[in-house]
Amino acid sequence: MVIIAVFIGVLGGFGAIFFRFAIKFFQGIFFGSFHYTLEYAFKLPWYVKLFAPAAGGLIVGPIVYYFAREAKGHGVPEVMEAVALKDGKIRPRVMIAKVIASAVCIGSGGSVGREGPIVQIGSALGSTIGQFLKITGSRLRTLVACGAAAGIAGTFNAPIAGALFSMEVILGDFGISQFSPIVVSSVSATVVSRHFLGNFPAFIIPNYKLTNVFEMIPYTFLGILAGFSALLFINFLYKTEDFFEELKFPEPLKPVIGGFIIGAIGIFIPHIFGVGYDSITLALNGKLVWYMLLLLIVIKILATSITIGSGGSGGVFAPSLFIGAHLGGFIGFIVHKLFPTLTSTSGAYAIVGMGAVAAGAMHAPITAIVIIFELTNNYTIILPLMFSCIISVLITTHFKKDSIYTLKLSRRGINLFKGHEINILKKLKVSQVIKYQFEKVYLNTNIKELMNLMVKSSHPNFFVVDKNNKLLGVLTIDDLRKIIFDLDSLESILVAYDIMTPINHFITPDESLDIAMKLFSELNLEELPVINNLSEKKLIGIITKKDVIDLYNQEILKRDTASTLSKFITSTEKFKEIRLIDNKYLSELEIPESFINKTIKELKIANNFHVEIILIKSLINNNYSLVTPYGDYLFKKGDIITVIGEKTNIDKLKRL
Repeated sequence: MVIIAVFIGVLGGFGAIFFRFAIKFFQGIFFGSFHYTLEYAFKLPWYVKLFAPAAGGLIVGPIVYYFAREAKGHGVPEVMEAVALKDGKIRPRVMIAKVIASAVCIGSGGSVGREGPIVQIGSALGSTIGQFLKITGSRLRTLVACGAAAGIAGTFNAPIAGALFSMEVILGDFGISQFSPIVVSSVSATVVSRHFLGNFPAFIIPNYKLTNVFEMIPYTFLGILAGFSALLFINFLYKTEDFFEELKFPEPLKPVIGGFIIGAIGIFIPHIFGVGYDSITLALNGKLVWYMLLLLIVIKILATSITIGSGGSGGVFAPSLFIGAHLGGFIGFIVHKLFPTLTSTSGAYAIVGMGAVAAGAMHAPITAIVIIFELTNNYTIILPLMFSCIISVLITTHFKKDSIYTLKLSRRGINLFKGHEINILKKLKVSQVIKYQFEKVYLNTNIKELMNLMVKSSHPNFFVVDKNNKLLGVLTIDDLRKIIFDLDSLESILVAYDIMTPINHFITPDESLDIAMKLFSELNLEELPVINNLSEKKLIGIITKKDVIDLYNQEILKRDTASTLSKFITSTEKFKEIRLIDNKYLSELEIPESFINKTIKELKIANNFHVEIILIKSLINNNYSLVTPYGDYLFKKGDIITVIGEKTNIDKLKRL
């Protein structure tokens, strides 16, 4: 894996270099100069600025529509989907389509970043190499993340940020088995990049620092505004996508419309063209006036949303940095004007704003903090950067569960956590293992009765209730053993209430079993009491640790069986029905119309049809993704289910 990771890193580094030069090449084609700068853009004729983005859209639209739909938009959600639901398999053609489409889009003035494309390009490279070497499962997913890390590291000269982005955003896992090859790949890409491009940070800025502890107050305010700016960016981006989605116009030509709008804006404000690093550098160096800083925040959100919403190809990370830099610059300008001796100049706030908006948009504070440090090579501003990033993320996660990446998948009906469940016990309920045979004693039960019960009962725990059956506490055999030698003297004094351990944590039948397992560990009990609800707290049953573990093992076995079955189904095109033992059949069928937009829990399939669903093939963008069944899964048109049961019951389901 390490050797392959080095290979992917080297190729990813060359890929990042090639992509950067491809952007420059197309900038030369569309704008007439291979050394495009903001100053140069101001001097361009108006008609060049108007028509260049539209001409780029004319090329990008057909590439995306006819060659690889995955190349549309920012690309990172498609990588996350491939990792979570497709075992890391990405079509090789995506790599080619993304390079051309994104380079043309950015090179012609599309208001997007290059990090999303390079993540998708690197990931597709890692996946292609893994598939060629017949690597599958978690190792293929790791190679996809290696490619993503190599792309980020190579294009930004940021090896630590590349590795962290892959683990925090792409995999959502900091496990050591993934960490080693990802770091190796990231370092390899950086070595290649530095050899050809030099060892320079992306932004050359003065060495700002925290001037006074008083500054933490405006930095707090900046973190709050950054969080809401990230929310505005996310919401407006997807609203714009919806608008163009509903627009009655040929799909391959929609980027042309977006291009014309971008060109019209760019005639007056060319800062929005391309990645926007020139404008970010001006903000970081405090060279923009306050009203221009404020205007560019709004215009960039609008321009990026139009570029991506209309079908362009490019990333959202650089636009997040752009918005954050200008927001921070605006706040810093005001604060420094009011308190010139107590605060840094606006550039320091621009640095922090970059990280805060990016962290809020991605829901990834660690990556944002580290990548800003590596992009600017400025450690002295790290404290307010960390503080503002965390505040921003707290705000965005409070108001929106999904990040700018995962929201795209959620809108397609894909829940990464349910489609690729990390904690199996989260989807299992207490009601699935509840038992109604248990030992309970009343609070005034005397010691002698308790001893007799202990001798006769097979249960290790005795639950103390009042006359209304309200749960009060628990007695264990160990509690009774402690007083067994003083039984004669204590028999007339002590009752159950005196020696019980009070219960402070309660579970109901609707609780998930992962919470129950935590309680087993905290309370050190073999049996947990189950109450009817948190207001009455009436004892209705118990669950045992053994039953929870048995159910967990069954679920693991079911998942392994489903995984094996999915491979068999994929290799057997005409698979419909297979006879098993005990008159049971395994059958694959498309869901009835009546199932659409209903959950497995609502339909009560096991109770009503006496069959069990063991696998779901969910139709997403004309491709099937395998999903392990869970109660809240919402059926969609085109879903195919694999069930096991008696033939008569399966036939009954087919006739619906």
